[in-house]
Amino acid sequence: MSRLPRLSPLPRFTAASSPAAPRRPGSADVRLRPRRRPALAAAVACLAALAVGTPVAYATLGAGSSAENRPAPVAATRGKDYVETRLFFGTERPDGGPDVTDRQFLDFIDAEVTPRFPNGLTIQDGRGQWRDSHGVIERERSYELTLLYPASEARLRDPQIERIRDAYEKAYAQDSVARLEERTTADF
Repeated sequence: MSRLPRLSPLPRFTAASSPAAPRRPGSADVRLRPRRRPALAAAVACLAALAVGTPVAYATLGAGSSAENRPAPVAATRGKDYVETRLFFGTERPDGGPDVTDRQFLDFIDAEVTPRFPNGLTIQDGRGQWRDSHGVIERERSYELTLLYPASEARLRDPQIERIRDAYEKAYAQDSVARLEERTTADF
């Protein structure tokens, strides 16, 4: 390993021979030079800030700074990969029949959903709005069903979810049951 050369110390306040040095009032012919150490320390501090800040600035403002080129945020380490599927069930019947009641919906859950997803589910009441096939805005009471299952079971669960949607559409004369899916992590 090579050694760096030793730097000589900077002079402190010394008598100056330079004619530009300021005179102290009340002194003979003694002129003082200002200290150079504070100025040198300030210069070193500025250079250090530039040395640290320049790579960060180039990394931020460089040509490859678009969102797709930036590293993804670190994902949480807790939990396992899951799929969250949400189904939206309307309660009004397009044929003018009576609305689906709470009891009918819960019976549907017991018959069609629980056997396929016995580990658990969540049901929330809602109010929905959508445009029907004739362009009319429909508003109705609705239910949101949330199913959470391991991502490794996604292929198995897909046809089961489609059977649930089809069964509800047929049983209650619905135009559709909306489906929303997201990958997530879950910890129980």
